[in-house]
Amino acid sequence: MNDGSGHWDAELFRREGHRMVDWIAEYLDGANREYPVLSRVEPGDVASRLPAAMPETAEDPETVWEDFLEIVLPGVTHWNHPGFMAYFGITGSGPGVLGEMLSAALDVNGMLWRTCPSATELEVVVLDWLRVGLGLPEGLFGFLTDTASISSLLALAAAREAADPEIRSRGMAGRDDLEPFRVYASDQAHSSIAKACLTLGFGLDGFSTVPHDAEYRMDVDALRRAIASDRAAGFRPLAVVATVGTTSTTSVDPVEAIAEVCAAEGLWLHVDAAYAGSAALCPEFRWCLDGCEGADSFVFNPHKWLFTPIDASALYTRHPEVFKRAFSLVPEYLTTPVSGQVVDLMDYGVQLGRRFRALKLWWVLRCFGLEGIRARLRRHIEMAHDFADWIDGEPGFERMAPVPFSVICFRARPQGFEGEELDVFNMELMEHINASGEVFLSHTKLDDGVALRVAIGNLGTVESDVDRCRELLKEGSACLSTR
Repeated sequence: MNDGSGHWDAELFRREGHRMVDWIAEYLDGANREYPVLSRVEPGDVASRLPAAMPETAEDPETVWEDFLEIVLPGVTHWNHPGFMAYFGITGSGPGVLGEMLSAALDVNGMLWRTCPSATELEVVVLDWLRVGLGLPEGLFGFLTDTASISSLLALAAAREAADPEIRSRGMAGRDDLEPFRVYASDQAHSSIAKACLTLGFGLDGFSTVPHDAEYRMDVDALRRAIASDRAAGFRPLAVVATVGTTSTTSVDPVEAIAEVCAAEGLWLHVDAAYAGSAALCPEFRWCLDGCEGADSFVFNPHKWLFTPIDASALYTRHPEVFKRAFSLVPEYLTTPVSGQVVDLMDYGVQLGRRFRALKLWWVLRCFGLEGIRARLRRHIEMAHDFADWIDGEPGFERMAPVPFSVICFRARPQGFEGEELDVFNMELMEHINASGEVFLSHTKLDDGVALRVAIGNLGTVESDVDRCRELLKEGSACLSTR
């Protein structure tokens, strides 16, 4: 310890830090390939190897490190592995890891401008850099939350505030002057929208799913009919959530048409571009955000496909004053001499404590640059489209949805398998592939049944990884179909 301060002395920290940084550097440089992507532990394996109580006295850091390697690491599913192709692409890049390390060392709480001016001002500036890069209009105010789930929750709370300013004082319960609210989203939207409705007191009855079209996009005519029907039934339509990159297929809702409906009906439009928003940094994919200039709020996640370690979700709004009205509550102990002269980011959401998330994002954007980011995104999309072409031409496999970005939905279709039997076959094939330790795939259920998903988005993924995924699929399908 250092002079009785309670901190580790610099030499001890340097020694342990070098050990850890060296391991991380090797891990990101390809040593992660040594581990099975999907953890092979059984439920309770990790917990059973941990002590029942915390240690009474300090332990040797080298012993703690050994336990990390021997107990914790086997229970890790390696999201930062080149063979991680489940869910959505995600990478904790070198610059992002270093930015996170600095943030942890500084350990600031950016709740007020005064509590860390750099945390606030860097966040506002970096979010504006991204706004420009995405081609979003001037005047949008952006800030960071942890995930798109929370960003969408905050956006719908702001929509509620805009619809009835008395919500802040009177709430909703027991009011006979307030019709029940309804929120609309495609039946392909993320489950977080329904959870937001639960949290905000609308209930699941206040969440209306709109059917999708042949390409898994929201059916805008069905949206219009739903709004008209709900008004007639005594509901109060509140907001529409359009999705740019749906969770299952990454389809893009017709945002322009949805925005026209919202404008005509006086509804709040929230756009969830959590995954696909990053693609709009490439000019040839900017089309995916067409119509988003009409959104009242918009979210995308740098921690998904912008190489920033989780968590970092970018939320923008045309109505910062509504967010502030919905969330600002300033007791005396949070007032400062500059209150009212600066942005205090605590005023735009529920949390008081705010991590210095902008630092790692700033590090990533500067160390890769816009052109470097575009090159990496294009490479992922190219590999995905090559994979889709292989599926289209490979006997015994079929593609089940369009491939606008870097996620492919498909299934094996061996002769003699149909209906539920075909679904079971594909689930078994997925588990067979995942058991290899080389690749981790996830699945969804579409109109025609179970679909497997290959999501390409890790910085370390190269063509040989995608080739190996194809080989495993062919071998696995052949093996299972001849049992």
